[in-house]
Amino acid sequence: MNTNRRKSWMWAEACALLDEAERKHRHFFELLAVPSTRPVWEPPADIFADGSELQVVVALPGARAEEVAVQITPTGLQIETTVPPPSLSAHMNVVRLEIPYGRMRRRIDLPPGHYALLERRLDRGCLFLRLAREAP
Repeated sequence: MNTNRRKSWMWAEACALLDEAERKHRHFFELLAVPSTRPVWEPPADIFADGSELQVVVALPGARAEEVAVQITPTGLQIETTVPPPSLSAHMNVVRLEIPYGRMRRRIDLPPGHYALLERRLDRGCLFLRLAREAP
């Protein structure tokens, strides 16, 4: 009887491992079916509130003001830009690389409500946004 229990436990364990392998196999091929996207940096952001106004500060080092897209969505803000790496000579070697370059995207959830963009400026590597909550 002890032998039968051990065999049924081993069988159940083997079936569970096969099920898990099949799930992972299906998940792998689902990921391959989805087109891959390029990496995106998510810059840090601060939000300050004063009554019905919000001020949002997003760190975008090296971004150009005309290349920053700001969109107010039903749930908050979406900010996107691309920052190219600096132009260096071809024989330069990277010793340290800490500043993010490439695509940057940040989605920021805001408190419930509808907002209007009052001010937008890029200064010293930071995007400053001033929003006002609109009356319902």
